[in-house]
Amino acid sequence: MNRELNIKIADKLDEMAELLQQQGANPFRIRAYRHAAETVNTLGQDVAHILQQGGSKGLIALPHIGKGIATAIAEIIHTGHWAQLERLRGNLDPRHLFQTIPGIGADLADKINKVLHIDTLEALEVAAHDGRLEQIKGIGKRRVAAIRASLASILGRIKTIQPSSKTKSPEITVLLDIDRLYRVSALAGTLPLITPKRFNPHHKAWLPILHTDRDGWHFTALYSNTALAHQLNMTGDWVIIYYYDDHHQEGQQTIVTETQGRLAGRRVVRWREKECEDYYHSQSLVME
Repeated sequence: MNRELNIKIADKLDEMAELLQQQGANPFRIRAYRHAAETVNTLGQDVAHILQQGGSKGLIALPHIGKGIATAIAEIIHTGHWAQLERLRGNLDPRHLFQTIPGIGADLADKINKVLHIDTLEALEVAAHDGRLEQIKGIGKRRVAAIRASLASILGRIKTIQPSSKTKSPEITVLLDIDRLYRVSALAGTLPLITPKRFNPHHKAWLPILHTDRDGWHFTALYSNTALAHQLNMTGDWVIIYYYDDHHQEGQQTIVTETQGRLAGRRVVRWREKECEDYYHSQSLVME
C-alpha cells in the first residue's frame, strides 16, 4: 500500500478546507473537504489502486467522496498537481501546466495564457473545440487536432465524463452579477487577500478573492494576475470567474470593461459579447 500517497492527498484536502475557511467560503464545502481528508487518511487501501481498479466510481463509493472530490483526487494522482488548490494558494502557473500537453512549448503556453485568459486544462479543451485556440498565431488545424486528442486522453483519465465544447456554463446575468459583487466587495476592502507568487516580487497580499454560490454553481472570483493584465495596467479591471457545479462541470470566464463599439464602457464577458449585447439591449427596453 502506498501510504505516503494517501497522506499526501489527505493533506491537500485538509489544506483546501483550511484555505476555504480563511477565505470565507461555504461551510458545507469546507466540511466536505475535511471529511474527505479523514476518509483518505484512514483508508486501509491504496487510493491510487482504487482509482485504477474502479475509476472515479470506485472513489465515489468511499464515504464522503463526491464526484468533485473524486475528480480532484484523480487529478493529483495523474498529474501531481491540483489546479484549484494551487489557485487558492496563489501559486498556480498555467504556463507550466499547458506545457504538459504534447505540442505546447513555453512560447505557445505563454501565448495561450495571455490571449485567451485561461489557466486550466478543461478551459483549454473548450478553447480547442470552439475555435478560439486556432485564433492564436502559429496554431493550425492539425496542431489543434493533436492538442484536442492529447487533452481528451489526459482528462479522460481524470474524469468519468469528458468535458466538451458544449459544456453548460452559467447565464450571462449571473456572471455579471458575480462580477459586480466581487468588484464592489474588493473596493470596500471586505474580501480576504491572497499573496500570488507570479508578478509579485515583494510578496504582498494584494489579490482579493471571493467565494460564493449561485443557481447551483460554486464561484471563485479574482482580478486577473496575468502578465498582460499587469502590462496593460488592467489588474483592477479584468476579473476571472471560475465556476463548477456538484456534477463537476467547470470552466472560467473573463469579464472586462469594453473599450470600443456599442458596448464601450459596459462590463462584458469575453468571447460572449453577443449575449452581453442582447442582455443590455433587453435591459434598456425594460427601462423605457
